[in-house]
Formats: sequence, C-alpha cells, structure tokens
Amino acid sequence: MRKTRTDQVSIFDSFSNHDIGKELKAMSERLDAHREMLEWVALDLHRKDVYDTGRQGLPAESVLRCALLKQYRQLSYQELAFYLSDSASFQAFARLPGSLFPKKSMLQETISRIQPGTWERINQCLLRDAQHEQVESGNKVRIDSTVTATDIHAPSDSALLWDSVRVMVRLLEAAQSMPGTPGIEFRNHQRRAKKRARAIIYTRGKDKKALLYRDLIEVTTNTLRYLEQAKMILTVTGAATLQLEAWQAEVDHYRPLIKRVIDQAERRVFQGERVPAGEKLFSLFEPHTDIIIKGSREIQYGHKLNLSSGKSGLILDVVVEEGNPADSERLLPMLKRHIHQYGRAPKQLAVDGGYASQDNLEKAKGCGVEDVAFHKKRGLRIEAMVKSTWVYRQLRNFRAGIEAGISCLKRAYGLTRCTWKGLVHFKSFVWSSVVAHNLALLARLKPA
Repeated sequence: MRKTRTDQVSIFDSFSNHDIGKELKAMSERLDAHREMLEWVALDLHRKDVYDTGRQGLPAESVLRCALLKQYRQLSYQELAFYLSDSASFQAFARLPGSLFPKKSMLQETISRIQPGTWERINQCLLRDAQHEQVESGNKVRIDSTVTATDIHAPSDSALLWDSVRVMVRLLEAAQSMPGTPGIEFRNHQRRAKKRARAIIYTRGKDKKALLYRDLIEVTTNTLRYLEQAKMILTVTGAATLQLEAWQAEVDHYRPLIKRVIDQAERRVFQGERVPAGEKLFSLFEPHTDIIIKGSREIQYGHKLNLSSGKSGLILDVVVEEGNPADSERLLPMLKRHIHQYGRAPKQLAVDGGYASQDNLEKAKGCGVEDVAFHKKRGLRIEAMVKSTWVYRQLRNFRAGIEAGISCLKRAYGLTRCTWKGLVHFKSFVWSSVVAHNLALLARLKPA
C-alpha cells in the first residue's frame, strides 16, 4: 500500500544557505501547511497503485515534491534522478523515505499520474493563501493568451505519410516476433516511402509532386492493408496474451489516424481542396494538436492558453483551449471562472486588444467590473470603459505586466514547448508549471 506522506523526516536533512536553498525551504514550509494536497495526489496515484506486498513505492508527498522540483528547475527525469541522489537541498525538499533514490522511470511513472484537476486544486489552495496573507486580493486582474507547442515536427502531408508507413512496419514486425503466431508476410516499403517523402520536399511543380504523392499514398495504403490482414489473422489464430492485447490496442489507435492522413492528402493534392483546420491531423503521435494562427505571426502547432494574472504577478487561472477560438470569445468565460473562484468580479480588468468588443464591455460591466481597459480601443470610448483617461493609462500599463509573466513561464518553467505526451498530460504539464511558478513566487514574496 502506497503511503500518503513520509513517516519521519530525517533530522540530518538541511537546506543550503544559497538563495535557491532558502527558496526551497520556504516552498517546503508552505507545502507542509497544506496536508490536504497529499490526499488529492494520493487519490490519483491509487488509480494504478502498487501491490499490498513488496516495495511500497514513493509516498504521495515525495511524488508531489519531485514533480514541483522538476518544473521549478526545468529538469529532465534523468537530471532529476541525479540531483535527488546528489543534492542535500533536493533531498530535504523531496522528503524521500530512508535512502531511496528513485530512478527516472519511477519518477516518470508516478509524476505523470497526477491529474490536471489536482494541479488546479493545488493552485487554488495557494491562491487562498495569497488572499489570506493579503498578497493577492483578485480585485485587479489582467488577461492575455499565448501558445504552448506540442512536441512534434513541422507537419506536412508527405511527412505524415512517411510517419504512417514506419509506424505500421514497426507494428508488423512486432506481430511477426510474437511467440506462437502464424507466419505474417508483408513487404517492407519503408525505404521507398522515405525516398518519396524526401523527394517531395525538393521537387518543384504541382504535377511532379502529384506523381510522387500518388506513389507515396499507394505505399501507405498497401502497408495499411498488410496491417489489417495481420490483425485479422492474429484475432483468429493468435493466443490471448497481454502482448497481443496491447498490440491490437495500438493498431486500433493508429488505424483511424492513418486513414485520416491518407484522406487529407488525397483531398488536398488530387482534388485541390482546402482542408479545414478542424479536419486536419497534424501529428500521429500527438493527434490533439491544434494549428494556431495569430494575425501575421508565425504559425504554431500546439494549444492556445488563456491566462489571468493579478497585481502580485501570481497566475490566477489558465485554460487550455480547444481549437483556435478568437480572444473576443474567451473574455467572458475567463471572467466567469474568476467570479466562481473568488465569489465576486474584479473591480478592475485589463486585457489585450484582441478581447475588445462592445458586447464584451457591456457584459463585463454587467458582471460587476467597474473599470474595463482594452489595450486597443477598437472604436470604444475611454469614458465607456473606465472612470477617466488616467485610470485607462494605469490599467493599460498594468496589462503589460502579464507579458512578463508569460515570458517567465516560458523561459523558466518550460511553457514554450510541452514534452509530455497526450492531451491530459499536456494539461498536467501546463498546470504543474503554473503551480511551480506560483509556489516559487510566494516564497519570494513571503520568505520563510
């Protein structure tokens, strides 16, 4: 049975007198004041828990603290495992039981189980602390959006078709290596597919590219046919093993995605159709990826985030959006989330010009916001938004501060690019970065 917290803290644990060590100590003391967080994390860990017998694994307290260390110092799992075995300050903060120094696989397995909802509850707990200590009242709020990229290569139809072929060949080779299965024969078209994909990159002219695409799609379709035949053979004659079940689940996952890749390539190349962004697939491995276009800026692939920040610089809320909604559509949902969290509307609201509209202004005022300042007026009068021109200038300058907060999240807490796989883990990555940022900022604002 996994324990919730470390039974006894070693008397020899100590933090360094370095600034980082002092900051870790202040963060640790704040976590100690909220034991309820450990129960939330324990519930997530118990979804797939260790057995009652044998080694117990990391306590929930250590898992949470290791996750925060990872995001706080932007470490890989391998680097985190090293620092936990090497640094006295890291060991004191992580509360590892006895002389247990987890490996990177254990760290990845346990940290990835913490759900985004749990991270959000932890953040709300920290914000209640900030409100109680009069660090952040939530009366003055700024909202802006940004993009966090998923861990994929630049998508193109030729690259996605090549990815499809190599994934299917890997699955076919895995099927051949299963013990007790009949012989599965197929032609390995990987080399041919790779040549066609690379040739498409360096070829000029639609007609020449269409010939290469036709061959590449034919190769992909043939390989998909081999895979479907192999699945049918193994379903009928294969022994019911966990290995076979896992293989079939992987085939069922990739097969509809590969069909989508073939379909969108045929529609664009041969039918001359502009495939809508909502129907496109940008990655076989991160199928939840959205295409984000913000004005004339560079096209990005990942997810759009809407964030709200307060006067203290703490991140009050973050929403991982689906698709690429206009900023003007997301102001009121963000405001309603703030009202639900604090029980009241902020007195002053400063937002980017993309959120500006007469409807948003009227509804924000209707929710109880006294002053609403849009960075770009978009035809709105200053008198309709705020009390005076001076208040408008103050709120417009205040809004610029969230740009620094977003920059800090991207530079110091990894929000430029998410390296965790899957949409749920993407959200967990975003929220864990926000929690690490807020915990560290509270430690600086209210040191131990």
